[in-house]
Amino acid sequence: MLLKRPQARFKRFARDVTTHTPFMNMLFLLIFLWLTFSTVLYLVESGVQDGVITTYGEALYWGIAAFSTAGIADTPATSTGQMIGGIWIVLGSMLFFGTIVATVTSYFMRPMQRPAKRIIDTIEYNLEQLEDLTVEELDLLKETVDSLIEHVERLKERPSKSE
Repeated sequence: MLLKRPQARFKRFARDVTTHTPFMNMLFLLIFLWLTFSTVLYLVESGVQDGVITTYGEALYWGIAAFSTAGIADTPATSTGQMIGGIWIVLGSMLFFGTIVATVTSYFMRPMQRPAKRIIDTIEYNLEQLEDLTVEELDLLKETVDSLIEHVERLKERPSKSE
């Protein structure tokens, strides 16, 4: 029983990250650009005498080392390769770290962006300010709460998917 709970939490976390954050879109973009820049760099550098990037595998490794800021011992031999590499270092680093920041921010901000949470917070605020509300505001609050109650009752009447 102890193992199922953390696994369930992790599955929910993974599902939330993949469906409610930009992680997957950014990851696919990063992979696409990494493969593209590595291919172009390989094509530019592969025929150069004394070049350090002689295989596609080396170009792929160079591309990962460049965007992850792991550091690179070898630089491209041609000026075109250096320009392509420089663009990739800046663009890839922005995407790599931007993906991390955007995913974490989206994940932790998500509860605050839920419409139901905003509705409940608004109703709670209005109930706290009950004495200061006008008759029109009280009528609007009553209509909103009545609509919410009707909606919940309709949801309860629906057959559940497990039945």
